[in-house]
Amino acid sequence: MQLPLFKPFTLGRLKLKNRIVMAPMTRGFAPYGVPTPEMAAYYQRRAAGEVGLIITEGTVVNRAASTVMANVPYFYGEAALQGWQKVLRDVHSSGGKIAPQLWHQGIVKNRHDYTPPAPAEGPSGLINATENGGKTMDLVDIAATQASFVEAAVDAQRLGFDCIELHGAHGYLIDQFFWSVTNKRNDSYGGASISERLRFVEEIIRGIRARLSHDFPIILRISQWKQQDYTAKIAATPGELEQWLAPLAEAGVDIFHCSQRRIAEPEFSGSPLNFAGWVKKLTSKPTISVGSVGLEGDFIKAFRGEGAPSAGIEWVNLALERGDFDLVAVGRALLADPDWVVKIRDKRPQELLGFSKEHLATLY
Repeated sequence: MQLPLFKPFTLGRLKLKNRIVMAPMTRGFAPYGVPTPEMAAYYQRRAAGEVGLIITEGTVVNRAASTVMANVPYFYGEAALQGWQKVLRDVHSSGGKIAPQLWHQGIVKNRHDYTPPAPAEGPSGLINATENGGKTMDLVDIAATQASFVEAAVDAQRLGFDCIELHGAHGYLIDQFFWSVTNKRNDSYGGASISERLRFVEEIIRGIRARLSHDFPIILRISQWKQQDYTAKIAATPGELEQWLAPLAEAGVDIFHCSQRRIAEPEFSGSPLNFAGWVKKLTSKPTISVGSVGLEGDFIKAFRGEGAPSAGIEWVNLALERGDFDLVAVGRALLADPDWVVKIRDKRPQELLGFSKEHLATLY
């Protein structure tokens, strides 16, 4: 009997051999923002290992303030786009599908002792409730940033990518507009309700949708938790979740990528549905669920250099069988083991590799 993880999935032009997605994971191996042949080989190994859809590490849009980290790849400029063209070609040659994750980091902690080319920018200059960390974006900044996302999406389709993902989670720029703690604006890009704080990304999505083929999927990654506050919640109730996401579905999001720290945790009391399950129920859109899949422990611990042994995925298969969500993203387990999918498919759990901090130092 075929496991739910290995049933095909189709949406528009996106046709996947299974339900397994490689989660985007920042690696920092792109000198001057240019993807290298080693990066292409890294992604190709996962395609050859039967991953259904690869979502690249965050790749920043054409805005000087888009990153505060060294060696993060760009998704603009001739050299960087040529590098991504090789990544794309090599993944496709191994039978894989791939989407770039388009990113602007906004105002976040500089963890890499890196001097960015421009001051960090965000909706209100805030990194959290009490700390100013950069520039408040004016309307010119907002329009230019929105245009950079649209142009990156257009380039992705032109190059031949299979879909795109917008990074709207984890306390980065798009999420900073969503979150009342970091969006204190009193113009039309802010407001007391989540509905009022959607305009920034709604306009990006509509701008992208107008320029791309109707069957080219747009994925939006979202989260309740933030790197600034692991307990944060944009939506405290299902009603607030619907107010947040239904307008984005109407604007043109095709798939919501729902990040939580532990995939099996219910999102709201009184229901077993996790974050992705609730989002699918309320928007009727396909969802990707992610959060420490295939490993014991919380993936946040990886940021502190902690490892994790492999773990079973029985709950994931049961949730897929119930139709709670449609796809499952796997992060550290695939970073450590490019053949993780094949080993799961062939029921070889004894061969699964755990994750250790040493895996962060290589593009194996």
